Amino acid sequence: MIRTLLWLIGGVLLGGIIHIVTILTLPLLAEETTWSRIEALEAQNRMTVLPPIEAGQPNPLQLDPELSYGVCQIDLGEGPAYLSGVLPDAYWSVALFNEAGVVTYSTTNRDGIGQTVELGIFNAAQTRLLAQQQIDIAEGLLVVESRTDNLFALVRLSPPHEAMRARFEEELAKIGCGPRPS
Repeated sequence: MIRTLLWLIGGVLLGGIIHIVTILTLPLLAEETTWSRIEALEAQNRMTVLPPIEAGQPNPLQLDPELSYGVCQIDLGEGPAYLSGVLPDAYWSVALFNEAGVVTYSTTNRDGIGQTVELGIFNAAQTRLLAQQQIDIAEGLLVVESRTDNLFALVRLSPPHEAMRARFEEELAKIGCGPRPS
């Protein structure tokens, strides 16, 4: 009886370990990730407005069809990145994601920012230079430090009416993203 109980406990423990290892390694084996989908958009250092999501059509990024989206891929290894511009007078949010698709920073116009987005994105080394005043920044710039160099910014806009979507997306396309122009 005790021998059977020990075999049963051993089997459950071994099954649990195999289950956990499988769950943790499957994402590493995936060929198509959020990062690879963003890379395919060719949005390096420029804001790319995503096409509207149509009902019944594939939605690989699982985006809300009621919102308009812009995405920009950033490499802080090339230097600090800046996200700047004026968004329409409606709800918007900005989120920074790392390569794993995890949000590392997020803000909205409801945080008291208003309609102007002025975001400076720095890695740890660039933040140290900033603290030593070796990098000049504009007054009012919201400074965000990232632990990784490869990021993508996702801007979400919520047009109050479908008729306003095209105008909102035009404004979204004007958002500057990437290194500061020389």
